[in-house]
Amino acid sequence: MTTLDNDTITGTGTGIGTQTPEQALATLSDMTQYLVPIQPAEHLKRMAIAQGYMQAHNIAAIYLNAGTNLTYFTGMKWYASERMVGAILPAKGAVQYIAPYFEIGSLNGFKVIDGPIHGWQEHENPYGLFVDVLRQLNIADTATIGIDESAQFFIFDGINKAQAGLTLINAQEVTAHCRMHKSASELALMQGAMNMTLAVHQATASMLHPGISTTEVEAFIEQAHQKVGAPGNYFCIVLFGVATSFPHGVKDPQILKEGDVVLIDTGCKVHDYISDITRTYVFGEPTSRQRQFWGDEKAAQLAAFNAAQIDVPCEDVDAAARQYLASQGLGPEYQTPGCPHRTGHGIGLDIHEWPYLVGGNKTPLAKGMCFSNEPMLVIPDEFGIRLEDHFYMTDEGPRWFTQPSESIDNPFGLHEATS
Repeated sequence: MTTLDNDTITGTGTGIGTQTPEQALATLSDMTQYLVPIQPAEHLKRMAIAQGYMQAHNIAAIYLNAGTNLTYFTGMKWYASERMVGAILPAKGAVQYIAPYFEIGSLNGFKVIDGPIHGWQEHENPYGLFVDVLRQLNIADTATIGIDESAQFFIFDGINKAQAGLTLINAQEVTAHCRMHKSASELALMQGAMNMTLAVHQATASMLHPGISTTEVEAFIEQAHQKVGAPGNYFCIVLFGVATSFPHGVKDPQILKEGDVVLIDTGCKVHDYISDITRTYVFGEPTSRQRQFWGDEKAAQLAAFNAAQIDVPCEDVDAAARQYLASQGLGPEYQTPGCPHRTGHGIGLDIHEWPYLVGGNKTPLAKGMCFSNEPMLVIPDEFGIRLEDHFYMTDEGPRWFTQPSESIDNPFGLHEATS
């Protein structure tokens, strides 16, 4: 795996603005060679867990729409569109696929778990076919059927109009129950993706210079993610100066100047699993005010991490970060100056998935749950500070995927070479 050699850093010890883009890219190499995609046996296990839950809760079947739920359970990768493509997972029995006839040949090539593909012609009603397949499975016309929470409304509406007597519910009850708890294989892929993006962050900081634009930095990050083995950026936010006070960015690019706060939030995808890391630091010497709020952000992130223990409600983790910030005169609650959004989100096949670290969420933390930890500070009209790392729950408590930033003066924990 690629590591950035601390002894090669020749700048001020911060690792910021020490290399050319070409030199920075040269520090990176493929980090994916030991990462293994999810195997068919794990997909079968996931479906069995879902079916056990469905049987226990009197849910006769769930519909999995093209997208991450279909991929999670069946391994099939297909995109959501205006045509119904998906699968019926019954509480008992084999998975059944539904697709346009003209797509069946393509879908057979993407099939990981065996099961019949029920086809519909372009002039036919796929929702009527859906109901017919339920009957073929001996599912009663009065049964409870879960509909993928990510399915477009027209799919729910079409199924609803084609049936008479079924109870249609949100399948999230089943999908989230399964997807919230990551397996060792999932954690390994996420760890690999996080390692890759952290290496990209470090390389990116090293090639910053006065006059560079956010657009140029985004292009470098795309190249850097490709260098470590990802297809490219899954997403990328680069902000300088006042623009950092807008959590998800502004319309126009910015130009870097001395003393600017730099906020970079990016991630990649590896075998379908996503990374998401934010680093914030100052290009040049930080002011006392920048130091103060950077330190508050780091302390709030640590307070949230320490509060994350098995069986603790998600909302308590969010509250821990806010209680610290309130003690520093920030907030209160979601007010600014302070943290205007939730402390964290789940992550996996989707960048934002269940559960969420937010007030009102009483879901207890359990082994295998994964979260971002990012109680961002927004100082309106000045700057924003977001330090985002992810952790996953073990029987012994939380464990970081990536270690948080060390300090505003040395965000990557680098040290100058000594002669």
